[in-house]
Amino acid sequence: MQDRKGGCLCGAVRYVLKGEPRAIALCHCTHCQKQSGSLFSFNLVIREADYEQSGETVVYVDKGDSGQPVHRHFCGRCGSPILAKIAAAPGKVVVKAGTLDSMEGLQPKAEIYTDHAVKWLAPVAGTARFAQNQ
Repeated sequence: MQDRKGGCLCGAVRYVLKGEPRAIALCHCTHCQKQSGSLFSFNLVIREADYEQSGETVVYVDKGDSGQPVHRHFCGRCGSPILAKIAAAPGKVVVKAGTLDSMEGLQPKAEIYTDHAVKWLAPVAGTARFAQNQ
């Protein structure tokens, strides 16, 4: 596998993914809608050990539906969301795929929190859909 690189809009935060994603999913939850400013968030779940970052992020501590913290990292200069660290999923990070330099070869396998998806958005072909997180 070739390393994938990405970063924020202004370039102050850069990262390298050194491993294959464990999951590739679209999340329609209201928190992802708000943090992305869009209909959903395109996410890669990767082992934290396979994520290397340069530049500092600012952290907003959110709460997941598990009741445990979700640490949402974003660039303090341009505001780009970079990743989330979910206390309920230790050892993994959820990278915001829109910050990758290239999304070539990435296809979502699942859509989660579809109970919050806008009704006029068609399901993505080839994905399993879940009303909540699985």
